Amino acid sequence: MDLNSHTPNYNSGDVVYVIYRNPHTQSVANVQEAAVVKNPENPEELALFLYETYYPLTDDLAVYSSEAEAEQVYNQSFGEL
Repeated sequence: MDLNSHTPNYNSGDVVYVIYRNPHTQSVANVQEAAVVKNPENPEELALFLYETYYPLTDDLAVYSSEAEAEQVYNQSFGEL
């Protein structure tokens, strides 16, 4: 399911926070700032720009409006930062 169709509160240029797992070491995760941008493959959709990579903005991603909110969920899931 695509968040772009039912989550109007994200706009291109917004700064959001995600819990990002290191792709090389899955046991390592952290809260990371990301930018909401227009998807370069489909300008009608939004994407997250994180570590010089575009990720489609879908409900598969846990996206938080504030760093504090992301850290709270991180702490509940993984322990203290």
